[in-house]
Amino acid sequence: MDELTYLSNLVAKSRLSRRDFLGRSAALGVSVAMAGSLLSTAVRAEGPVRGGTFKVGMQGGASTDSLDPGLATNQVSAMVNHLWGETLVWLAPDGSPIPVLAEEWVAAPDAKTWTFKIRKGVQFHDGRTLTPQDVAATIERHTDAKSKSGALGILKDIDTIKVDGDTVVFTLKESNADMPFLMTDYHLVIQPDGGAGAPEAAIGTGPYKLASSEAGVRYNATRFENYWETGKVGFAEQVEIVVINDATARIAALQSGQVHMINRIEPKTVPLLKNMRKVTIKNVAGRGFYPFNMFCDTAPFDNKDLRLALKFAMDRETMLKRILFGYGSVGNDTPINKAYPLFEDIEQRNYDPDKAAFHFKKSGHTGSILLRTSEVAFPGAVDAAVLYQESAKKGGIDIEVKREPGDGYWSNVWNTQPFATSYWGGRPTQDQMYSTGYLSTADWNDTRFKNVSFDTMLITARGELDEAKRRGMYQDMAVMMRDEGGLIVPMFNDFIDGISENVAGWVDNPAGELMNGDAPLRCWLNA
Repeated sequence: MDELTYLSNLVAKSRLSRRDFLGRSAALGVSVAMAGSLLSTAVRAEGPVRGGTFKVGMQGGASTDSLDPGLATNQVSAMVNHLWGETLVWLAPDGSPIPVLAEEWVAAPDAKTWTFKIRKGVQFHDGRTLTPQDVAATIERHTDAKSKSGALGILKDIDTIKVDGDTVVFTLKESNADMPFLMTDYHLVIQPDGGAGAPEAAIGTGPYKLASSEAGVRYNATRFENYWETGKVGFAEQVEIVVINDATARIAALQSGQVHMINRIEPKTVPLLKNMRKVTIKNVAGRGFYPFNMFCDTAPFDNKDLRLALKFAMDRETMLKRILFGYGSVGNDTPINKAYPLFEDIEQRNYDPDKAAFHFKKSGHTGSILLRTSEVAFPGAVDAAVLYQESAKKGGIDIEVKREPGDGYWSNVWNTQPFATSYWGGRPTQDQMYSTGYLSTADWNDTRFKNVSFDTMLITARGELDEAKRRGMYQDMAVMMRDEGGLIVPMFNDFIDGISENVAGWVDNPAGELMNGDAPLRCWLNA
């Protein structure tokens, strides 16, 4: 019976399916009626528990990280900012926009004017009350090119921002049916006065107050007693985020109980961890992908034939099998997959050494090509680079792999060096993904893909309210990016996280790892 109780508790914590529970109960000789009764009791007893210190071990942090939400470039920064700050809108696990600091919103018929009603009675951590002026000032700061905000690319279409009573009215240069989704961007944390003068002060409206921080090492937050949405998030008394970039050390920390959950479990270690009684693997397919980025405006990658050669030299199927061990799907040199609502299939590009050799010769390039990578780019990134090196050789292409230090990779290599491995978690909509990373003027255009025709289609699709027409435009854009862009996408990854047995409240979220950064907010610790 002890074994059955243990199994029923796993079901209550969403770590074992009901079907598997009943099957294993039968194997133990327990009747269906008795098993069902025990299961019902366990599920009724399960519920949010307040208290304790929630500890999270994460890969992705660096000493160069900033607490300015606009400068967040990795999962650690985003999660830390998520503890203390909130956006106007939250992206639910089913992909729908949910009101947070905005109670509701309404669009004009042409989708050019959007009015957001700002929630009343919300307090900042410094005692000030949230106002529509704070919201307007925050968004205005992120639209300023001097801010270097990661959200700048998706906000450039905003023409005016005005406060009208308890609402903020955004007037756009062009129609945009996705405006509420844009407000879910993790950079757009609402701050007092928009964060003017001190955007890194970490003063927000979130369920936790940041007590201490050491970039690239550790962050501690304590529950904010005056938080407006009691009972739904923020169950732990404290949250501690520890940066553990080494995969082996991260797993050891979870196994030993030093932390309650970790991100980015390497697929090759999943079978081993699944056999450990006190550890549960959570994996969900989503929009995240592991790219190899080429700068289209930098030699030798400014040559289309060279880019095509490198794309045909990528053995996607083998990489998916040997790097992700099947925990993902094959990519097609675009950032969009079937997880997006308006996705349309295009012809799959396959590994072809002969075509790689043809385009490489046509490009006129001679000599090796330098590829930079690091273990922090994505799980298995260094091995993936070496595997790519091997497949490229069959096309007569010599790739030199340089392993860079993990600390500082996101500031010194990503979006700085012309050929490097990277990681994207995806975005809620096609428009947001393209506008953030592939619009010519986007600060985070990490392939330097600058194409006037692509930009025009993106802006046109953004304001198209006919879904069928919009879907067709996105399909044409995907073909253009696949054939002309500097993006090589061998695979879309499953998000693979690990949690300890005393973590409850987990809900799969395809938008990102660790419940898209929500896990320490929405999960709780059972005794």
